[in-house]
Amino acid sequence: MMNRDFLIPVGLSLKVALIAAVLAFLLAGLAAWRIADKKFRGKLLLETVFMLPMVLPPTVVGFLLLVIFGRRGFIGRAFEWLTGMPIVFTWGAAVLAAAVVAFPLAYQAAKAGFASIDRDLLEAGRSLGASEWKLLWLVEIPLAQRSLLTAFILAFARSLGEFGATLMLAGNIPGRTQTLPTAIYMAVESGDMTSAWLWAALMILISFILLAATNPRSE
Repeated sequence: MMNRDFLIPVGLSLKVALIAAVLAFLLAGLAAWRIADKKFRGKLLLETVFMLPMVLPPTVVGFLLLVIFGRRGFIGRAFEWLTGMPIVFTWGAAVLAAAVVAFPLAYQAAKAGFASIDRDLLEAGRSLGASEWKLLWLVEIPLAQRSLLTAFILAFARSLGEFGATLMLAGNIPGRTQTLPTAIYMAVESGDMTSAWLWAALMILISFILLAATNPRSE
């Protein structure tokens, strides 16, 4: 029987994943739009930095985030001074960690979408006086909408499954920062295999649905 203790990590995970996916999608989409078809010095280095969270161990990503946003980090100290509360060990820290690790997947998908657009269409729009923002909303987003949808779905799925960086930055506080991956880990550690199986099955189901949604339909 599903009780409140079982559902709390589910609700928190969905909230964290949704907000993190929105953040990762918006930042990755903006970055991809600005540099997808651009050639400039340092582009390779910049894109390599963008992709690092995808290849680094999540604990390394979490450690770096802890150094930057922790109570001893400059941003962390500044945030605590302004708000009176730290970033770390809050559900907001879980959002931050999930958004960082989801960013590379969202960027790659969004970049592929914007790069596939015929440049001649954009040049024609510019010749008619259309601004870059008008071209984005009326031409680029409609033409790249499939890739952009994939970018958001992948960001959500990756955020939902984030474990290592979240554990480092947000911890594992039941009812506050305990997401589904950390709840499963703790359930296995404590021998509660029933909860672990139910949470794992739920995550598998959600992930399966999300991945199926990103696959192109056969004609």
